[in-house]
Amino acid sequence: MISIVVSCTPQYEELPTFSAERKLLQVVVEMPAGTNHARRYDPTSHDFVPVRRAGQELVVEFLPCPGNQGFIPGTRLGAAAWPLTALVLTEAQPAGAVLEVSPIGLLTLDDNGALKPIVLAVPARPSQQILHEVATWQDLISRYPGAKEVIRQWFLHQGRPGEIRIVSWKNEKAAEQQVRDAMN
Repeated sequence: MISIVVSCTPQYEELPTFSAERKLLQVVVEMPAGTNHARRYDPTSHDFVPVRRAGQELVVEFLPCPGNQGFIPGTRLGAAAWPLTALVLTEAQPAGAVLEVSPIGLLTLDDNGALKPIVLAVPARPSQQILHEVATWQDLISRYPGAKEVIRQWFLHQGRPGEIRIVSWKNEKAAEQQVRDAMN
């Protein structure tokens, strides 16, 4: 008798950038909204592991994450080949959840001299949306003017003072272009 073991662990890095069914941008949640413990998907172990800085687990010393932070599968940035990061503004989703999203903006950070783009997005499914009638960057900043400051503060607090700074905020068209540029 031959026994075959099939892994049930999803290999998120092999997901397409856009969903097959509806052709919408996908984001894999690594760090659910409402937590301060930074996590990243490890394609070697197929698990969500703590982010480490200076050998220590990164716990953001600020308010909890204002959205679900994750990555856009099928994208790569720079020599490190990390996937493009996204922040999905919705209620907490578990690590490993795959969300169909609509990009609404692009935040670029300078993290110790390395530029790091972050796609800001909202869920494509109306049942998952908490920011109603937000489909563009302009919608977000006009309907929820405090959201930009909350997001800004969250990212500035992910490092020691002065390590991270905001380079730019751009609209949904810039976010869509960034995704296209980062696709494998």
